[in-house]
Amino acid sequence: MKSLNWLKNRKELATLTMALSPDIAQGFSEYASAKVLWEALIEVYEGNEDMKESRQDMLRQKFNMFNYIPGETLEAQLKRFTTLTTDMNISGIYLFKSEINKKVLNALP
Repeated sequence: MKSLNWLKNRKELATLTMALSPDIAQGFSEYASAKVLWEALIEVYEGNEDMKESRQDMLRQKFNMFNYIPGETLEAQLKRFTTLTTDMNISGIYLFKSEINKKVLNALP
């Protein structure tokens, strides 16, 4: 039974490691189990509750201050806005469609 668990862990670890870019995987090469690697990834990329709250505050501020940058193409502006709203959703900040529409329309040149 131990060898079966060991094999299962090796497969899980290999799957996780292959999902990471080589640059990121190199920084986590010392982890020998999928569970420990997963917990380390969560800690580094999601952080603790204070870090999550700080990230949410920063994203809200970026949203509130979002505006047209002189010389920026409409395509670049919309891409920047889409990236921002996607990051907000990932961080647990959900906005009404009307808020999003109003913000993007007010930011047009």
